[in-house]
Amino acid sequence: MTSKDNFEFAHEHRHEVAWMSQNTNTLPVHPSILEAIRTSADEREFNLYPRKAGISGLAEAIREDLGLDDADMILTNGGIEGEYIATRALLKAGDEALSTDPAFLPIHDQVAMTGAHAIEVDIYRKPYVLTPDLALESITPATKMLLAIDPNNPLGSGYSPSQIKGLADIAKDHGLWLIDDITYRDFNADHVLATDFYPERTLLSYSFSKAPGLAGLRIGAIIGPADAIRTLRRFDTNVLGVNVLAQRAALAALRSKKEWLPEIRRICRKNQETIRHTVAKVNGAALPVFPSKANMFVIDLAPTGVNPEVVEERLLFDHLVHTRAGSYLSKKHGGKFLRVSFTVSEDDCRRFADSFPIVMEKLAG
Repeated sequence: MTSKDNFEFAHEHRHEVAWMSQNTNTLPVHPSILEAIRTSADEREFNLYPRKAGISGLAEAIREDLGLDDADMILTNGGIEGEYIATRALLKAGDEALSTDPAFLPIHDQVAMTGAHAIEVDIYRKPYVLTPDLALESITPATKMLLAIDPNNPLGSGYSPSQIKGLADIAKDHGLWLIDDITYRDFNADHVLATDFYPERTLLSYSFSKAPGLAGLRIGAIIGPADAIRTLRRFDTNVLGVNVLAQRAALAALRSKKEWLPEIRRICRKNQETIRHTVAKVNGAALPVFPSKANMFVIDLAPTGVNPEVVEERLLFDHLVHTRAGSYLSKKHGGKFLRVSFTVSEDDCRRFADSFPIVMEKLAG
């Protein structure tokens, strides 16, 4: 079976499947978010194109969330579209964008669409982030952009303030654009923005897909100084705006964030512990990063000799637990690990805890 087949099966059985494969959030959303969607639908806002700049209050709420009073932005269909716009606008054939392996590799595909090349620095080793020293070693005269995913997908590793400052200083010294992908920021209470250190040429990739649980609504933004956003606008194809129901949900999520985020973080902490105890039962399996600063981490299976893609299949088809093999996220190390996300109910996480040792025992035997 292919990963595509696995996802087709999972979607067909989505009400029964423990969805631990995409770092999405299947926990109950705040009632105000559902009410905003229903009200928008009842009032048939969808009959008209939304304002290009977004519904009243959304941009202001995003700025307040980030503490960036003067930032400009383009609302996008999820965070990844903003990164597509940025790479198209700022890179050309022959350029290099400094990134990592493991990483969210579809961004590297976007770099390739411009004719540029993503340099994938190996971070599958302590401290599991792109340190300033590693970045400095990898910069060439062709390097035009530095990409930081903080916290990292799939490792769950978070950057310290000094590491982010170090990357920002390097980008500034070399005249690079710095894209700070903060998709998983809400899960890390200690997160800092690269704009704190290099506001002039830092772009923030911002998403509502994960913490508030709005992945299917496809809403995000690319954020930066006004002159940078003007440069990006010529590649913004959303001339008629972004889904208005999604915008209403996003605004409601920001206005109620103090009410729902603490519980999301609590469940993440508990589910991480459940998974940690489960992995400890399987000889040879390990968590390279713990605790995670995001809502996922990887389980290294290399010493077990078991293929993560087979583990993905058996967990899904035998136990209705959907995880993700590492080949989607790493060219060098994808055959070593399984990515597991844990913004799921505690019952779903316990189902993983019950089934993972069974699957591993059968495959190792």
